[in-house]
Amino acid sequence: MTTIDQADVIAFLASPATYGGAAVERIDTHAAVVCLAGQRAYKLKRAVRFDYLDFSTPERRRTSCEDEVRLNRRTAPDLYLGVLAITREPDGSLAIDGQGDPVDWVVEMRRFDQALLFDRLAGAGRLEVDAMAPLADAIARFHATAEPRRDHGGAAGMAWVVDGNADGLADFGADMLDPAAVARLIDASRVELARGRDRLEARRLDGFVRHCHGDLHLRNIVLLDGHPTLFDGVEFNDEIACIDVLYDVAFLLMDLWRRDLPHHANRVWNRYLGETDEIDGIALLPLFLSCRAAVRAKTSTTAARFQTDAAQRRATEDLARDYLAMAERLLRPLPPGLLAIGGLSGTGKSTLALALAPTFGPVPGAVVVRSDEIRKRLCGVGPLDRLGHEGYTPEVDARVYATLVERAGRIVRAGHCAIVDAVYARPEDRAAIERVAAEAAVPFVGIWLDAPEPLLVARVDGRVDDASDADAAVVRRQHTRDIGPLGGWSRLEASGSPDQVCASAQGIARARFPDPDAGGAGVAAPPV
Repeated sequence: MTTIDQADVIAFLASPATYGGAAVERIDTHAAVVCLAGQRAYKLKRAVRFDYLDFSTPERRRTSCEDEVRLNRRTAPDLYLGVLAITREPDGSLAIDGQGDPVDWVVEMRRFDQALLFDRLAGAGRLEVDAMAPLADAIARFHATAEPRRDHGGAAGMAWVVDGNADGLADFGADMLDPAAVARLIDASRVELARGRDRLEARRLDGFVRHCHGDLHLRNIVLLDGHPTLFDGVEFNDEIACIDVLYDVAFLLMDLWRRDLPHHANRVWNRYLGETDEIDGIALLPLFLSCRAAVRAKTSTTAARFQTDAAQRRATEDLARDYLAMAERLLRPLPPGLLAIGGLSGTGKSTLALALAPTFGPVPGAVVVRSDEIRKRLCGVGPLDRLGHEGYTPEVDARVYATLVERAGRIVRAGHCAIVDAVYARPEDRAAIERVAAEAAVPFVGIWLDAPEPLLVARVDGRVDDASDADAAVVRRQHTRDIGPLGGWSRLEASGSPDQVCASAQGIARARFPDPDAGGAGVAAPPV
């Protein structure tokens, strides 16, 4: 594991004297030591060798530092300043980029406020749900430009992950983890891997395996100059970094869910899917999420061994056990289902859909399919661009509702849960979305929202930055329509607060959908 003694280099980097007396904050991980001083951060690779990384020689550490700077400048160009040598001076002392011979290497970074790391914000209760959309946008943009790597990933790539988890958990977690739980997890992972083999290979061949971040959890995201910024991506192993894009984002989703932030996870999930249309890959999500949790269990067992504080070591060991349990549960996802929310403009369909989504179906909750956003996409305009009458013709309406049916069908057939949000004023459109559930043999719940016309007019008049184009005139025209019999759809009064409406809708839906607390994944979101 550890190949040489770096104690003198670490002591040098951690000493205030190295920086003219400036205070130093030291951060230890299983693979690096980071020292923060003044306006800079210096990251030293530990001289370690694991099954997934090799920093055992100075040459390897130098190459890894150079790769880290090059790759991370894709997402954080202002953070990564360069690579510096730690030199042994003629008098025997150490220096940063001195005149002596290099004995080790560090990445030099611009220091930022650690309180703005997303894991710190989450821990302080200051990570806003509204920050998740720009974060998902940043990830989607990065993935769109990342280099395709058909020479990695696919079934072989995920088999490498599962085998590495098996070896690492057995080797480094032997005295921390229940061996029976480890064996159950690995057996179940291999079953799920076999089930998804063809889909994994198809996605690799289709270019969905790219040179990604590889370690995309909250601690590697910072609010830099007001923007979510990804940093500290994996440079040391292409098997870890050159992966399916959904496996990349799965780390973030798993991390948010574990921190009891289901609405954050679901918002990232829905925004990312809306930007990338990755629905055909979501059948792989239980495997991806579970492997991510297992990876964290493995790295937590190794990190625990580097903790010098006994209490911190015990806490890290407990964290490894929690991740292991989560990895097992994620391979037992809740079953799929379809929930449709209809009602006139202003009844709060979209607000209700987003509130319900984290509480239904497999982690990270339901995929929300919104007719207003689909209409804008079909018309080739941005989600906040307004459409004229040309966007609301019978022909466009037919295309919108046909797309709702097609998209919802893909989601539930992939084993996930969908919530479809549309007016659904016509009986034939309601019947069509019901058939999706019947043909996929999944539970269906239809909810029709009612509210007085004056309230609906006030709501649409007060909208800001919303995809809907409905105004007061549209609401009044809708009120004159005969929606016909609702059949099995449940009517719900939507005049109350969003929390009240959501609680009532949950009560209706639970009659058909499994209760997360009754089994299944065991990691479902708490009720709103």
